[in-house]
Amino acid sequence: MLKDWLHELQYTLLQGSVDEKVNEVIYDSRKAAPGAVFVCMAGTRVDSHDFIPQVLAAGVRVLVVERPVPAPKDITVIQVKQGREALAVLSAARFEYPAKKLLMIGITGTKGKTTTAHMVRAILEASGKKTGIIGTNGVSFGEEHYPTVNTTPESYSLHQYFARMVEAGCQCCVMEVSSQALKMYRVAGLHFDYSVFTNISPDHIGPDEHASFEEYLYYKKQIFAQSGFALINIEDEHVGEITRDISCAWEGFGMNDPARYQAEDIHYVSEPDFVGLEFTIQDSDGKRVADVTNVDSRIPVRVNIPGKFNVSNALAASAVCLKAGVSKAALCHALEHLRLDGRMEIVYTSEKFCVIVDYAHNAVSMESLLSTLREYHPNRLVCVFGCGGNRSKDRRYSMGEIAGKMADFSIITADNSRFEKVEDIIGDIRGSIEKTGGKFTEIPDRRDAITYSIHHAQTGDMIAIIGKGHEDYQEIEGVRYPFLDRAVVQEAVSELLKKEAKNISERQNP
Repeated sequence: MLKDWLHELQYTLLQGSVDEKVNEVIYDSRKAAPGAVFVCMAGTRVDSHDFIPQVLAAGVRVLVVERPVPAPKDITVIQVKQGREALAVLSAARFEYPAKKLLMIGITGTKGKTTTAHMVRAILEASGKKTGIIGTNGVSFGEEHYPTVNTTPESYSLHQYFARMVEAGCQCCVMEVSSQALKMYRVAGLHFDYSVFTNISPDHIGPDEHASFEEYLYYKKQIFAQSGFALINIEDEHVGEITRDISCAWEGFGMNDPARYQAEDIHYVSEPDFVGLEFTIQDSDGKRVADVTNVDSRIPVRVNIPGKFNVSNALAASAVCLKAGVSKAALCHALEHLRLDGRMEIVYTSEKFCVIVDYAHNAVSMESLLSTLREYHPNRLVCVFGCGGNRSKDRRYSMGEIAGKMADFSIITADNSRFEKVEDIIGDIRGSIEKTGGKFTEIPDRRDAITYSIHHAQTGDMIAIIGKGHEDYQEIEGVRYPFLDRAVVQEAVSELLKKEAKNISERQNP
């Protein structure tokens, strides 16, 4: 019954009865059918109130509106302040509040959300807790995976995924929570047992996103109003603004006091079978952590992913998991055996060379990546990259400049060219690299470029293949063709090893 779905919704009954039988919540008029509740929302481009005649003709008898509308007397009309918020609340009820059956961890911030979320999931799974994840890389739980358009999907889809997680036996869910999700009520009504705030810097500011940095920060902070406890990066330059007047209890993580969880003795590690980090997590309160007996407050960890910035991500993930009661053993095992698709992903490593795939697709992330890899003192730092078409040309100019200055050798190739010619994009990149005097070559076909980088690798090389990361396609002239950097690397390495084995055999048996 409709009234059973309205317990957590503030509303005014304009006409009709809450005793209507209902079985679905919709916000797309094309899905209208008898038994559905149609939620109207006035957007910047489309106002779904305009589609009321169509949904009524399709048999809908319950309307949720943001303003009074004309409707037959036998139709139930409920008015709410925000249609998007109502959609979230009604969707939760429609799926019988699945999020309440999960340990919910929400992660927000400008950078590091995806990496931190996957680290949290790995740690929870290592502790024996089946965990679902929702974020930039899609929705995953068990063997199930669903691609998504937004970092945080629309509220109806969210609760549908939560329900599937519960049905699949998940005990926990970790999800990236974007500022747009908070602004657009996609997570309205959700309660996060724990939230993590990684950092904040000016981003997502523009006509279709946030009007200013202040607004961006405001919406990021809304996660605290829905959290039981928060873990916050106290190293962020805006920490004072982040923590001001927040409504939940919190503790900090970082490199120094007054952080509760601190990272000490940080070392870069480059071994034939391991490229990453070593550091010690210090619980500054000096208390025993988690459910481990006979241990002090120091936890030495190895993180199977390079980059100093990943110290902060690993520390954030460790802090929230320790707070949730995960053991030291599970924590250490998960971080040492971590694999994150397309985010500083070590695809291949040997005594001769190492190959990393990363999503870095702009100058800021590219510079951060290459400067991080420099810390491992490679013989050569080789960068394979392109730039997406039909985007600001400044991005390709600046990426070319960064590559020319920071890589020992660059291979310019295709990315998602979209409706531009690959040769034109490469030409723009070429111009900016030439100004730096950096060494480079051009191989327009991305598969050929990756293969070339591996077959011409020198001892001690570190090869960074960037721009697409986890993406499993290449977009050309509006068509998405299957393509995964990791898979191409594995094919090229396999070919190289077979070629080397054949050469050895021929020398031994002339």
